Amino acid sequence: MAPGPLQIILIIVLVLLIFGAGRVPGIMENVAKGIKSFKKGMSDDDTPSDTTKSDKDE
Repeated sequence: MAPGPLQIILIIVLVLLIFGAGRVPGIMENVAKGIKSFKKGMSDDDTPSDTTKSDKDE
């Protein structure tokens, strides 16, 4: 069940009341950095690291 327009507006108003309009951009920036870091970490796990290659060569 997807949230309707009224629920989205209510959530935005509550966020603005709790954090204030000045802090919301900073919070969104930190969330975006966290998502980018998470995605980078997930993609790094898929590729083999150089240390495992050198350990096998020895």
